[in-house]
Amino acid sequence: MKGIILLNGDPYGGEIDAAGAVVYCCDGAYDWAKGRVKIDKTVGDFDSLGYIPEPPPEEVYPAEKNHTDGEIALLKLLELGADEIEIYGGGGGREDHFLGNLHLMYRAFESGVKCKMITGNSIIFPATGKIFLGGYAGKTVSVLPFGGSLNIMDFRGFKYSYPGSIGYGECRGISNIVLSAAALLCVEGVALIIVNRGEV
Repeated sequence: MKGIILLNGDPYGGEIDAAGAVVYCCDGAYDWAKGRVKIDKTVGDFDSLGYIPEPPPEEVYPAEKNHTDGEIALLKLLELGADEIEIYGGGGGREDHFLGNLHLMYRAFESGVKCKMITGNSIIFPATGKIFLGGYAGKTVSVLPFGGSLNIMDFRGFKYSYPGSIGYGECRGISNIVLSAAALLCVEGVALIIVNRGEV
């Protein structure tokens, strides 16, 4: 099952393929998402939105709570058995929320769920093992360690070579270029992949 989470960061202006997906819309995201994408569930405290959206939420959470609205949506999708999650509206806005949204992807990944965040500028996702990036030929891609050090076992199809390892806190994987449809990265550890959707 595919799940989609709509967040109250920078509004996503592209098309969202929600066919067959369960879509959770969080609080203020309703302002940019309504009428553009189907919304199955609304979730949050609605302090950003200022009114109760449609469909009405099953529960209105207090503004002072232990989980962000996006985290509540993620947990609900995991409970439903989602095996793939896409996040829109997760970038821009407050930097603390953006960093928190990256952590939500890590949580989904550690639960065995494929997860990516799509913004107007980037596609961001965690991955491990063999990572096929040939679909992004011609794009700038950055590879960062996510949650710990990253060992690079093999790579091909990139403009620049990768070191044998990238320590947590190092930026040596920033701004490579995918040259080939056969581009492949093999890693031990978790990599955070950031693909620039614009020109190289």
